[in-house]
Amino acid sequence: MLVKHNAPGIFPGAFRFRTLLAAALLMWTAGCRPAPVPDLVIHNTSEPETVDPQILTGQPDGRIGASLFEGLTRFNPETGRAMPGLAERWEISPDGRTYTFHLRPGLAFSTGEPIAAADVVWSWNRAVDPATAADYAGFFFYVRNGKAINTSAAAPSVRPPLGIRALDPLTVEVELENPTPFFPDLCGMRIMAVVPRFAIERYGDQWVRHDPVPCSGPYQLVSWRPNDRIRLRKNPHYWDVEHVRSDTIDVLSGDSPSTALNLFLTGKIDFIVDKTVIPIELADLLRRRPEFHPFNYLGNYFIRFNCTRKPFDDPRVRRAFGLVIDKRRLVERITRMGERPADALVPPGTEGYVGARGLGRNALDAATPAAYEEAMARNVEEARRWLAEAGFPGGHGFPRFSYMFNSGGGSGARMHEQIGVEMQEMLRRHLGIEFDLRPVEYKTYLSEMSRLNFDMIRGSWIGDYNDPTTFLDLFLADNGNNRTGWKNARYDELMAGAAATAAPEKRFDLLREAETLLVRDEVPIIPICYYVGFFAFDPERVGGIYANMTDEHPFWAIYRKGALPR
Repeated sequence: MLVKHNAPGIFPGAFRFRTLLAAALLMWTAGCRPAPVPDLVIHNTSEPETVDPQILTGQPDGRIGASLFEGLTRFNPETGRAMPGLAERWEISPDGRTYTFHLRPGLAFSTGEPIAAADVVWSWNRAVDPATAADYAGFFFYVRNGKAINTSAAAPSVRPPLGIRALDPLTVEVELENPTPFFPDLCGMRIMAVVPRFAIERYGDQWVRHDPVPCSGPYQLVSWRPNDRIRLRKNPHYWDVEHVRSDTIDVLSGDSPSTALNLFLTGKIDFIVDKTVIPIELADLLRRRPEFHPFNYLGNYFIRFNCTRKPFDDPRVRRAFGLVIDKRRLVERITRMGERPADALVPPGTEGYVGARGLGRNALDAATPAAYEEAMARNVEEARRWLAEAGFPGGHGFPRFSYMFNSGGGSGARMHEQIGVEMQEMLRRHLGIEFDLRPVEYKTYLSEMSRLNFDMIRGSWIGDYNDPTTFLDLFLADNGNNRTGWKNARYDELMAGAAATAAPEKRFDLLREAETLLVRDEVPIIPICYYVGFFAFDPERVGGIYANMTDEHPFWAIYRKGALPR
């Protein structure tokens, strides 16, 4: 294991395999010495698995990845929408299928090597290559030949070329399969960031473990102390370095709500970015304090079925489950952050789109508690009919199964367990079905979900851009984030039709029909609720943080107002 050090005690990168954790921790602690006080401290919940922007999948990983690597566009901290990044401007052809991006002159990695159009082309080709095994490679399916390349078993030499080319050192041309109005937002996604070819060709998949890590974004990686903190320092070669508000940032990891809250209230943390480390039991009290800020955004909580395992390969079983889960009860008694019960996948507020009506919508539309109870009773009767038709009248003969969720000390983990306990009672009482809870460590949870090694599992999704496809694309048969084993030719056909349709109303009609198939007819998932964001910062002390629908809060815009003792 080759690792370079600039100074004793600095562990200079990320790792992809848990087997390296012990060795990495030893290298950190050997000769460790106190680090200078940072300008800003942010709590980022879970320990990241990697900072490779084309491999990472989790939201905590993505926040770090977006700070270290940038693409043609980046996200506006106020609106969460695309704004110029490495590209200073772009033009779109009249048919909406060709984008011409103009890079800023003088771009460079944090280590001083220049960034040119060829680096964008190479980075995108690496990301879409099936050998990279990027879960987010589906974003490249909008680019000409992206899907054909990523799903091909053929040798690279016989695959069609990806629809991107360098016209000159400062100009990139991208050809799309269909008009894609949100394509600039896609170009700001982590997987489309520019990565250093020279480092990857030298070190392979371990390139982010070699110091210094060449970064294309506003920050560079200084150190990583596993299960504690990552230190970032302003990238002196970044094109917009003068507007990067904090010189050094410590990004903390940890899943203890009491620890995070105490550190925040005593001024040791400036920004808690994720509500999973804010104690749920204190939600009603904290929401009345000026330092805690709820907001609506594009996120949801749902249950995934493994549709490759019996009896969950039968949509009648999945419908029965979906109809008896009391979602109002779950949000009122457990989540308690003001979430809205969900019957569909795409959250309200998605730009221009009115979503489908899913299972149980009659109950969610009820205006009074009595009407809600009556509607739920009708849903239970319908669920029992579906279950009997599937061969399990009254739950007789239904095999015992498990419900998986990630465990840990955070409020989110406790919430997952409480939801599981409530669902146990609902399915037992209404359908006569028993199941076991299976809590697992977060990295195991991600691994088992990717491998389809579960019966039923908790799921969630945060929209990457403000369009319904950021949710609906997940359940295409070949999407790496599907993680249900569900495949439906009609769904894929409707999604393809929407992608090829330029007229917004017709496009939304096709997307709504696909969503109806997903949440009413086939039900590989059960929507539970639409998220409400809830972050913590004192507006008298910290600036540059804004509520937006995509929950994007780029670190380069955040700063502490004045020097405070730590």
